[in-house]
Amino acid sequence: MGDQAARRGGPGSHQVTRTDQWWLVVAAGLAVFMASVDMSIVNVALPAIEQDFGIATSTTEWVVLAYLLPLAGLALPSGRWLDDVGRRPALVFSLAGFALASLAAGLAPDLTFLIGARLVQGTFGALLFSLVPALVTTAVRPQARGRAMGVITTLGPVGLISGPGLGGLLVDAMGWPWIFFVNLPVSVLVMTAGMRLLPAGAPLRAPDRRWFTEALLLSGAVAAVLLALSFTASEGVPWMLLALLAVPLFLLWLRLPTSAALKGLFRTPGEVGPHLALLLAATAIGAVFFISPFFLQQELGASPAAIGLTVLAFPAGMALTGPVGGFLGDWWGSRRTALVGTSLFTVGLVLLLPLDTSWGLGDLAWRLFLAGCGNGLFNAPNMAMTMTHAPQPLLATTGSSTNLSRTMGFALGPALATLMWSLSAYEIAGMRGTLILAAVLSAFSVVALLRTRVPEQPVAVAGEQSDVRDHPARGRDAIRNPTN
Repeated sequence: MGDQAARRGGPGSHQVTRTDQWWLVVAAGLAVFMASVDMSIVNVALPAIEQDFGIATSTTEWVVLAYLLPLAGLALPSGRWLDDVGRRPALVFSLAGFALASLAAGLAPDLTFLIGARLVQGTFGALLFSLVPALVTTAVRPQARGRAMGVITTLGPVGLISGPGLGGLLVDAMGWPWIFFVNLPVSVLVMTAGMRLLPAGAPLRAPDRRWFTEALLLSGAVAAVLLALSFTASEGVPWMLLALLAVPLFLLWLRLPTSAALKGLFRTPGEVGPHLALLLAATAIGAVFFISPFFLQQELGASPAAIGLTVLAFPAGMALTGPVGGFLGDWWGSRRTALVGTSLFTVGLVLLLPLDTSWGLGDLAWRLFLAGCGNGLFNAPNMAMTMTHAPQPLLATTGSSTNLSRTMGFALGPALATLMWSLSAYEIAGMRGTLILAAVLSAFSVVALLRTRVPEQPVAVAGEQSDVRDHPARGRDAIRNPTN
């Protein structure tokens, strides 16, 4: 009787039979690619921005930080807000805001205006990163979830890593404002797909006062950590004390009622391990990609073009195995596939460790390619595991927490690499030390997954269109007792 109700979608069913919405998955992947590219595409444009505005080199760093700060600081608050509003209006709002902020950044008359536009752009980017995993989770059946996650978990990191290469082409051909203008047609395309494929859902509503308190505390904590790492890299180790400011801010946030959603999520079996593995892997990637160009330039004497082509071996490996990881996760099991991927990623990093100065470009490239293949196999099943076992009313919160893990890892990696390198007076020994650290972090990501106990039945019900705003009692129960 229950099966018949489920097939009819009638009363008593929690699942409606429907076809997989792969166009929605592709559109969500494009949104992630666009927002990820903007994390790194601006780096290659900084010299041109510096010249146009006549500013000091040290000041241009704020163009990068202005995007990262809200991206990390608003990740958790944005997820909590998105869990309470309709998906279609949330997607349109996020994309429209991101597009308008990108337009303002491209038209910026001075550095202050550009930094302000980047802050707004990062704010809407945080919404997109939190919303997309929730969209993809409910767009396909459980049997296809790994493949769907493979789309966004491949396009996101590939966008981040390929940003400098794409930015270089745009800056050379059309000028630095175009690294922002290209976001407009992509945003319109994804917005059109979302409006056609998503149901209307509940209307948007303004966040309450508690939301702004939460956002202020978490943004302040993230800012303290990122600024401490940034200033330590350029001014010295004493600046690390600035990070201590994050401790009281975070403790105050834990006392807020709004932190209950994240606490409930991490009490859910199968959630802590994948989150930790993602943070460790992202930190390792950030460290490797910071130090590799310096090794290629200073030790191997490679040209900028050769450096760009060599480091692209990593995203090439990811692009090759990302969809494979999603397919294997659906067929063989998410946890086992993620373990194979992160183990291969660790092997690739260990093979990089000699950093022999007699190497050619190909010697570094094939090792980066192998590590990229491992990371590609890891990303999709790890994300599928995280989203599958999340309580249904907390899908956007789960998307935001994974976004925070990834963003903090990509920010921590270069800072830790700079510290390791500086301890050797910027000699090759420090480069090797950075890779040792990256390999150790990756090995711990293997341990995190090995210690993860995946429940037999997922908490979330795929295909279930209702959420916390439709069933508030069930949402409260999921937060209080997430194993139900």
